[in-house]
Amino acid sequence: MDPLLQAYLTHVRVEKRLAQRTQTLYTLHLTQLSALAREAGLTLAEVPTTQVRRWAAQMHSAGRQGRGIALVLSCWRSFYTWLGQQGLIASNPVTDVRAPRAPKLLPKALGVDDAVQLADYQNPDDDPWLEARDAALVELLYGSGLRVGELVGLDVRASPQAQQQGRGWIDLQAAEVHVQGKGGKRRSVPIGRQALAALQRWLHLRGGLDSAAVLDQPALFMGRNGTRLTPQSIWQRLRRRSVLAGMPTAVHPHMLRHSFASHVLQSSSDLRAVQELLGHANISTTQVYTRLDFQHLAKAYDAAHPRARQKAPRRPAAEPGATTVPSEAPEAEPGTGPADRPTR
Repeated sequence: MDPLLQAYLTHVRVEKRLAQRTQTLYTLHLTQLSALAREAGLTLAEVPTTQVRRWAAQMHSAGRQGRGIALVLSCWRSFYTWLGQQGLIASNPVTDVRAPRAPKLLPKALGVDDAVQLADYQNPDDDPWLEARDAALVELLYGSGLRVGELVGLDVRASPQAQQQGRGWIDLQAAEVHVQGKGGKRRSVPIGRQALAALQRWLHLRGGLDSAAVLDQPALFMGRNGTRLTPQSIWQRLRRRSVLAGMPTAVHPHMLRHSFASHVLQSSSDLRAVQELLGHANISTTQVYTRLDFQHLAKAYDAAHPRARQKAPRRPAAEPGATTVPSEAPEAEPGTGPADRPTR
């Protein structure tokens, strides 16, 4: 790897302390940048803005969505900002490059009944150890609105190592989960009654808080081989569980986070509280759930209001030979007729 990239990734890991998944994505995108520059016969410090625009256009023509291109450009922009701070370049070649505008899609959320059905589902044919673990992670995803990266980073209890390495933990006494979200920001989220009961069942099978198993592996959720679960394994387990539970569509972890936000907002209408629970830095990110809430209200209106879908009654047809008599209209007051209205 290019020495400049190695130095920047060290900066990202040690000084900025970005999440592990973000570090992985930065490594991937910057390795791609290095390869593109090498193909063009350029060093990383020599890349011009026109070349960056050409690469963005090539990604778009290859079928990459605007949101994905924006994430790549954001990574490159941060790298070149750091190069400028080191005095290695005069200007940032990515500053004025923008990704194609992506359509604003509403987040996919489950209905309340579907979400509760999934959370209540129990698989009698599964291994009790796996069943208790999967039930607990579903309850935390839906009951606390965690990101999948925050979920896999949870430990059974707080420790100096967890704080240093950006991991979270659960506090059963206070019924709270402490996580480190995007940008290294820590937040505390309440654990609901059902999620608390599911966690206690899982911890009983996993091993008590003071057991040797916790000392060997502090991860809250782990596999049979004793290693911390990965986001991919949680995706697979949740997809399998949603199919077995009879969900109309396969469920992924972020769908439960969307469901959490949408259902809390529907019940409370407190946008600021939902922003704090989700850990959004900007409330505009949270406001997308108000559109989901409006959809919910529109569906309720269509289903309940007697005028929502009722067609206007047709006028009875006049009998042959009958004369239509115009209905009498109230006499207009002086100065209110059409001729007296000002023209626009």
